Amino acid sequence: MSFTRYPSLADRTVFITGGGSGIGAAMVAAFAANDARVAFVDIDATAARALLAELSGVRHAPLFLPCDVTDTAALQAAMAASAAALGPAAVLVNNAANDERHEIDAVTPEYWDRAMAVNLRHQFFAAQAVRAQMRQLGHGAIINFSSIAWMAGGAHMVAYTSAKAAIIGLTRSLAREFGPDNIRVNAIAPGAVITPRQMRLWLSEADVATIVARQCLQVRLLAEDIARTALFLAADDSRMITKQCLTVDAGLR
Repeated sequence: MSFTRYPSLADRTVFITGGGSGIGAAMVAAFAANDARVAFVDIDATAARALLAELSGVRHAPLFLPCDVTDTAALQAAMAASAAALGPAAVLVNNAANDERHEIDAVTPEYWDRAMAVNLRHQFFAAQAVRAQMRQLGHGAIINFSSIAWMAGGAHMVAYTSAKAAIIGLTRSLAREFGPDNIRVNAIAPGAVITPRQMRLWLSEADVATIVARQCLQVRLLAEDIARTALFLAADDSRMITKQCLTVDAGLR
C-alpha cells in the first residue's frame, strides 16, 4: 500500500501529548515523515528516546520534552518551550491517556480525579494554551482523542469511558469558541487498536482474533491507521472540517 503525503504539513510545528509509545509514537513518526517540526511530551523517557533513535533520518528531528500531563503548569511550560524552539504550534494532538481497568466499588474520589486528570483535564488546558500560538499563525488544528469505549459502554473502565465521552462535548464547544480564530477542533475515536501495551496488559492472541472477527474489516487495527487519520485532520485538505469526531474502528462498533 502507498499513503498520501501532505505538503501543507511541511515545516509546521506539531505538539503531541503522550508521544513516546503506542498511537502517540505512530503519530510522531507520521508527522515527522511529512516533514513537520514535531515536539512531544511523555512521562516515559526511555520509550521516547528509543523513538528518537528510530527517527534519526527525518528532516526535522523531533523534540522530546519530559512531562506529566496531569501537572498543568508543567504542560504549559513544555508547550511554551516547544514554541520557543520550533515556533508556534499549528497542530495540537491531545493523545495522552490511560485506559486502566478498575472495578466500580474500588473507585474512590481520589482515583476518579486522577482518571479525569490523565484522560480529560489536560486536553482542555493544552487547547487553552495553544490558542495564542495559533492566533499568531492565523490558523490551527486541534485533534482530541476520544474512544469507542464510551459508545459501547466498556466494562471495568467507567472513569475512562466517562472522560472519553466528555471529550466529545469539549471538542464541539471548543470548535465553536475557536472557530472565529480559524482554528479547527476535531476528535478521533479509535477502536480496538492493537499495540504492544494492549497485548501486554489486556489482550491475548485469542482476544485479538475475536475482536477482528467482529469487525467489518477483518484485519488488525494498528496505531499507524490512527496516525494517518490525524495527518488528514491536521492538514489543509480538511480545512472545512471542524466540530466532528471520526470513528476509526474497522467497523467494530
